[in-house]
Amino acid sequence: MDVAEFCTQSNVVVVAGKGGVGKTTVTAALGLIGARAGLRVLLVGLDDQLGLPALFGQTEPLAYEAAPLVPDCSLGPGGGSLIGQVITSEAALLEYLGDHGLRRVAKRLVQTGTLDVIATAIPGIREVLVLGKLKQLELAGAADLIVVDAPATGHALTFLTSSSGVLDAARGGPLRSQAQAVVEMLSDGKRCSVILVTVPEETPINELVQSAYQLEDEVGIKLGPVVVNNCFPTNQSLRVDPATAAREDGLQVDQRALHVIEEAAAFALNQVQLQQDQLARLSDALAIPRLILPSVFVASAGPSELAQIADALAEAIGALA
Repeated sequence: MDVAEFCTQSNVVVVAGKGGVGKTTVTAALGLIGARAGLRVLLVGLDDQLGLPALFGQTEPLAYEAAPLVPDCSLGPGGGSLIGQVITSEAALLEYLGDHGLRRVAKRLVQTGTLDVIATAIPGIREVLVLGKLKQLELAGAADLIVVDAPATGHALTFLTSSSGVLDAARGGPLRSQAQAVVEMLSDGKRCSVILVTVPEETPINELVQSAYQLEDEVGIKLGPVVVNNCFPTNQSLRVDPATAAREDGLQVDQRALHVIEEAAAFALNQVQLQQDQLARLSDALAIPRLILPSVFVASAGPSELAQIADALAEAIGALA
């Protein structure tokens, strides 16, 4: 499948997954390949952490106002644009009430902590405010593709299902109208979809499968391909006896070094087998296409590693039917 075609199947793509599986990196990589394909891409974080900017080599956190993440000229001759912003419920409330002539009231609500009281009294209001802002950006055509770095899976489910609860609870007024508009966006596959990210391990895959069914059953949201991140490379040379390989190459290797090499190869082969078992289990549990991304052996990923992962993601998408 063509990358541009893949990236325009839904206007808003929410990237979710268990903490630690690399969903922020996948969010950044998806945005990067979309921009390389000539699209206007907006990456959205839901807090002010540095995760997304750091992947692009930036040291400042995202702000509520969108700003470039990479220069347009670095995206190649067919490149589009790549910008990022953070959306918090407080900022979304300030903007919403400001648009209705109530900015002073909104600031007082935030400063006095009244918003926390309201959020406790009306569960889901924070999520509706944030999703309402996303809906506004989508309807305004702020970008060809909006990619959202969602909270970890448990919180992401709350994030995506809360609007339905508010819709059921609110009998009328602006809050119900906002919740209704959000539910309409989430249930329209052309407007919004979810990409779930996992790693080839038992617990993350269990959580992903459960989340996939919940999202389909409770939200009716479209699911994109599952991204399986951090996959160990399959290398047939790992099965070669190191002593034999050393002799064939005319190398002198002492027994201690050979033993270390044998142990490393055995560990790698075991990881590959475990990975294959988990991928097979995922296929049996969930009939959704998979995008396999390789491990990047660094403590902290930056622009170079992001480019490598983006290339792998583009190649995996290209292999989709």
